[in-house]
Amino acid sequence: MRLIRPRGCEQEGVGPEPDDAALLRAVARGDADALAALYDRHAGWLHARLTRRCPDPETVREVLQDTFVTVWRSAASHRGGEAGGWLWVIAARRLVDAGRARARAERPAAAPVPPPPAVPSAEDRVLSGLEYGDVGAALDRISPELRAVLRATVIDGLTTREAARLLGIPEGTVKTRARRARAELRAALEHLAPDPHPLGGTA
Repeated sequence: MRLIRPRGCEQEGVGPEPDDAALLRAVARGDADALAALYDRHAGWLHARLTRRCPDPETVREVLQDTFVTVWRSAASHRGGEAGGWLWVIAARRLVDAGRARARAERPAAAPVPPPPAVPSAEDRVLSGLEYGDVGAALDRISPELRAVLRATVIDGLTTREAARLLGIPEGTVKTRARRARAELRAALEHLAPDPHPLGGTA
């Protein structure tokens, strides 16, 4: 499946700046324009994370495409809220599948090697957890541009310079938005729970 951003592109049923949940609902209805918009929004950071885990550019491209094929087929299973963790879990599983397929192709017939167990890393468990619970609900309360900075600098672990390059904004804007995002996230968490400490203390 080759994803190409549509030309003229008014997205029926979703607004000019739909959130991820609205886009996924539209994808579940078979809206290819919504899938292209979701791809435009998330492919950059997914590609950056996959590249850090896999040195082969072709494998990364295939995994990225497979991820959005899976999104197209299973968007209806998304439970709403922040989609970043959900997308990364799909991408990470596709990367594991690609690694197993490559290992099978390269394995000598006389020396079979069992595939590694599919045990999610601590990072993957945290990322998948971001979609649900208090943190996911709190992330839903902050604006998309602040969520994007949090994802780049906290979830993806990018430097300020790398995040600025990825998001196409100045480094100073990344720093400003990161401070605002942390403050708004803490405020949202305090609103959701009287004394929450889901991130292990203050930032």
